[in-house]
Amino acid sequence: MLFASILFAGMGVFAKLASQQLPSLEVVFFRNVFGVFAVSASLLHRPMQGEGGKPLLLLFRGVAGFLALLCFFYDIAHIPLGEAMTYSKTSPIWTAIFAALLLGEHLPKSAWFAVFIGFLGIVLITDPFGTPFDKYDILGILSGIGAALAYTSVRELKRYYDTRAIVLSFMGVGTVGPLLLMLAAPYIDAPWLDFIFAKFVMPRGIVWLDVLAMGVLATLAQIYMTKAYGVTKAGIVGTVSYSNILFSIILGIIFLGDPFPDMVKILGIILIVLSGILVARK
Repeated sequence: MLFASILFAGMGVFAKLASQQLPSLEVVFFRNVFGVFAVSASLLHRPMQGEGGKPLLLLFRGVAGFLALLCFFYDIAHIPLGEAMTYSKTSPIWTAIFAALLLGEHLPKSAWFAVFIGFLGIVLITDPFGTPFDKYDILGILSGIGAALAYTSVRELKRYYDTRAIVLSFMGVGTVGPLLLMLAAPYIDAPWLDFIFAKFVMPRGIVWLDVLAMGVLATLAQIYMTKAYGVTKAGIVGTVSYSNILFSIILGIIFLGDPFPDMVKILGIILIVLSGILVARK
């Protein structure tokens, strides 16, 4: 998981570099298309298993994950990498809430206390004392909520589908969705929705290397993360996964010229990590 976290941070670096020339919607397309080929190749060696029968829930998982990724990659393009990663790591907080509300799971008082700490961390990461609450804060929070909805649906889908089918639903929507939205973009005039509608830009020169590196690192990170969750307790792996924030801050400063987070945001990051660890303990 530690290695996967480094790879995810590296993916973020190349995603931001690619976003300097390409719209974030197109970067999302390239992020997913590599995964589609990788998962599809695995089907040649071992067919899918599982009884199926929940196509709408499978589609919901794909759409929720795709929208979360749209918001996440748009933030990567416009705010410091470590900050964008922190927003995405709020998903365990929202997952705990959705599991209680939608799946009827019991949350003890300690878990609700952890959720409260997480919300306080989210408030601080938006820097309420220094900058106004803006579009990037909204999309950052939505990236965590979208990921949480996707993860919550996975708990139910695992009873009916092969894991690869669940992953493919996400990556498939994340590949077809951007293509449709880029086709529709020339006919829609909505500047505020530029994270959803954007015209296709042909990558040129070194941008192709950025896109290729991003896709390879994302796929490898997904593989190692899956291996980690397969061999030990999810709470342990989930705790180690927060190292992703630290790696993202460091790589962002070194390779992207990101500023070091101020004390308010550092406190927000600490509270979000603490909240996630407390939620994951059980």
